[in-house]
Amino acid sequence: MPWSWRYEGTDGQAVSGPDETFGSQADAESWIGQTWRELSAAGVATVILLEDDRVEYRMSLQPVAE
Repeated sequence: MPWSWRYEGTDGQAVSGPDETFGSQADAESWIGQTWRELSAAGVATVILLEDDRVEYRMSLQPVAE
């Protein structure tokens, strides 16, 4: 089953981003670990990891407020 990322802006609305698919969760997570800074700079606030259409988890790309 393919893994992919969905992207949201700060308002929670879908935003466009790279249309990548991965053969495993580990591959998808490795890729996001390498590209999250560029995605964040492009306006992506949250990424959602999908296995087919099932949401595995959501993750913020925003810095933690202190």
